[in-house]
Amino acid sequence: MNKRHVRAIAVAAVAVVALTGARGSNGASCGGSSSSSSSSGSNHSDNDGGSTSGGSVSGGSGSADKAIRDVTIDECKYDQATKNLVARITVKNDGSMDYDYSVSVKFKGATGGSVTPRTAFKAGIAVAAGASQSVEVTTPYIGTGDGSEYAECEVSRVSRF
Repeated sequence: MNKRHVRAIAVAAVAVVALTGARGSNGASCGGSSSSSSSSGSNHSDNDGGSTSGGSVSGGSGSADKAIRDVTIDECKYDQATKNLVARITVKNDGSMDYDYSVSVKFKGATGGSVTPRTAFKAGIAVAAGASQSVEVTTPYIGTGDGSEYAECEVSRVSRF
């Protein structure tokens, strides 16, 4: 192959990696399947307002993107006993400093559906350097069914201080 063909293949491979979200995955279905991602910490406050979709992390390589990659969704479900939508998440701090995290998780319906998205928020998740912490993030279910209309959940915002 000549250099032009090799370069075209390399550009196509980079585009595929960028489009498929190979940097990490934070989406999970409300049926309980999960994806994970992790990242190293940094030395200051990181805020990320970028929403993830299709299980991929949005954004570039800036420090704000690192905080969202520290969060893994382990499970999303409807809790019949409490009438809440529940996301079980793990926050992993690979950095050398302790951090407090605030995490927002968005519960969404299937693409093209008419479900009103719901957002759950949890602040003050303390994670020591080199450790991880598992917590539940909940929001009240406002429907009348069994919660199955919420097909997936995703991390929509993470801050760490």
